[in-house]
Amino acid sequence: MDELNVVLSEVGVSKVKLSKYLGISRQMLYNYLSSNDWNKWPKDKCDKLLDLLNIKSIDEIKDIEITKEYIDEVEERLNSVLRKTNPKEVMSDLKGFNKKEQEVLTNIISLLKDNLAKDKTNTTYKTYTYLYHYLQSMESMPTLEYILAYISKSLCFTDPLEFAYNKDKQYIFESILYSAMNLYNTGGASKSKLTVLHKRFEEFINQKKEEKLSRTEELNTNKIQALKELGYTEINEENAAEVLDKMAEIESRAV
Repeated sequence: MDELNVVLSEVGVSKVKLSKYLGISRQMLYNYLSSNDWNKWPKDKCDKLLDLLNIKSIDEIKDIEITKEYIDEVEERLNSVLRKTNPKEVMSDLKGFNKKEQEVLTNIISLLKDNLAKDKTNTTYKTYTYLYHYLQSMESMPTLEYILAYISKSLCFTDPLEFAYNKDKQYIFESILYSAMNLYNTGGASKSKLTVLHKRFEEFINQKKEEKLSRTEELNTNKIQALKELGYTEINEENAAEVLDKMAEIESRAV
């Protein structure tokens, strides 16, 4: 099961999307992934996960080669299923939330639905696609939460001295963001002045993409080397912890 978690992490499949794909709650997914017994998974969930990873049995997971093409294929298979999700199924999931949580989720869904219905230019669709990416990344990037708080405060929905997250970090971030927004709104910045800066931004993003792919390839190489040094031909439930420790050791040698 450790090997499965490694592959899911390398491919970039979030727990949120995977739980929706499998049709189970996130808590249930965490329970499945923390179990050391693959046979405890319901057969239909096993089959869906194998289809997603394009393998016929869980034993084949050791043979998966994580490449950019493979990552794109998994993402496309995942998204193709999620696009067909029945809205009624999404709404029925609200029964597990308390009254306040149901209210905020219902308001969000209603607002998104109304705006998409009114949009005839595809702009709203693209905006909400970006929003979806934003929400997916919030768990790993706390500053995204700070941005939401700043917007709520700047629109007078929230008191400026309310800090729902790390107070000191949020305070600093909001101050910096206010300075940047003030510069933008007062016309103190122009496209011509910022061309070089935007070019750096583009290069930074491209570098991050390359690093992500390189890291994936590195992990795959370390896995192969770990198996070779330990005398194994595959990762299974019995040797997973040992192989992962060996991978960590191999990685430390390059430091």
